[in-house]
Amino acid sequence: MNRLLARNALLPDGWRTDVLIEWDAAGAITTVREGGAGEGAETVEYALPGMINLHSHSFQRALGGRTEKAGPHKAGGVHDSFWTWRDLMYRFARNITPAHIEAIAAQLFSECLRHGYTSLCEFHYVQRAPDGAMYPRPAETAERVIAAARLAGIGVTVLPVLYSYSGFGESALKPEQQRFKTDVADVLRVIEALEPLRDAQTEVGVAPHSLRAASVGQINAVLAALPPDRPVHIHIAEQQPEVRQSLDWSGRRPVEWLLDHVDVDQRWCLVHATHLTRAEVDRMADSGAVAGLCPTTEANLGDGLFPLEHFLAAGGRFGIGSDSHISQSPVEELRWLEYGQRLQHQRRNIAVSAAQRNVGDFLWQGALRGGAQAAGRPVGALAPGRRADVIVLDGDHPNLYGLALDEVLGSFVFSGNDNLVKDVMVGGQWVVRNQQHVAQQAIAARFKQTMAELREFR
Repeated sequence: MNRLLARNALLPDGWRTDVLIEWDAAGAITTVREGGAGEGAETVEYALPGMINLHSHSFQRALGGRTEKAGPHKAGGVHDSFWTWRDLMYRFARNITPAHIEAIAAQLFSECLRHGYTSLCEFHYVQRAPDGAMYPRPAETAERVIAAARLAGIGVTVLPVLYSYSGFGESALKPEQQRFKTDVADVLRVIEALEPLRDAQTEVGVAPHSLRAASVGQINAVLAALPPDRPVHIHIAEQQPEVRQSLDWSGRRPVEWLLDHVDVDQRWCLVHATHLTRAEVDRMADSGAVAGLCPTTEANLGDGLFPLEHFLAAGGRFGIGSDSHISQSPVEELRWLEYGQRLQHQRRNIAVSAAQRNVGDFLWQGALRGGAQAAGRPVGALAPGRRADVIVLDGDHPNLYGLALDEVLGSFVFSGNDNLVKDVMVGGQWVVRNQQHVAQQAIAARFKQTMAELREFR
């Protein structure tokens, strides 16, 4: 029967006890009732809405750990940076095939599920063959990502990327960027090809890569052709050199320039947005756009720290993503989102509000709301009409023993490094049981074969 009885469930207004959750054959929640009878229902101790991973480049999962070696020492103090990492990533992407993309994505998605992500937004920009030609099916590689999501059982929002230039002012792409090249017609063709694959578990939006790689004219042309309810994501203001390049080119900072020239609203997700002025923070919050924050990747690449405290005070919305996938854990993203602020401000317990003083609860609920908005799918809450995406915590784990309900998420996010996610349901289907993904062995075998093939090109 499609029923689950949670002794403790995290609902939109907080923790509740003895909650009966029911869902239909399509995987949508039909009933959430406190004090409901549990006859015929599986009983669990702690049930939470699954987290949304709002920013993913799935193929980069295969690069994890392979860029953690310093480049040659150079006189004059030239150091490794985001830009030197990007060169390594370009070289890696040169040899990846559609089959590799599918195998790597399936491995990543199974890992994300085991740690509590139940939805993911794929910022998808490897769209051409290694020689720069479009595949006979223009959505070939995006289709592979969707196939991987269906195999793993994760909900997915695919965001085909508009990527035409190498820098501000419509600079020509470099040879190593040719696999990513798309113009307005290309990206709309890919979106159209993906239309038949849209369903309750799959949405399709669009992603102008950045203001470096897409012009405002192109962005507005794509928006004019896109249904008005589709999500739109963009990298922006991630690095200080990007901000300086924008100022040199336009006299405006990236977020300032975007807000001045494009109608940014609630369907937008501004990924990273690390380097903002106070005025940009306020304008971004007022727009209703989600800040797409990826703390582990932003730390790994040396990006900097998002001005979270001011953004929250201005009413801003945020979500989390694992981006380059050096981590597949929402706990780690949320932990470092808060810890980064503590280090920056030399205070504790920063991500809170007047209504919610528990940091773990504030972060989890806030990331659910922002992530659901960025995904453009009915997820992120245990409520009728939302997808039956549920994670079950291990009620027998010592970290949760004897806790008051308002301490559970604080322990989950900030205590230890054990994975407390025991079972995971997506769209009414169990995809993780006792911390094991249902297709884990087959997925891992394909991933290992892919890694063996890719190492031949080193």
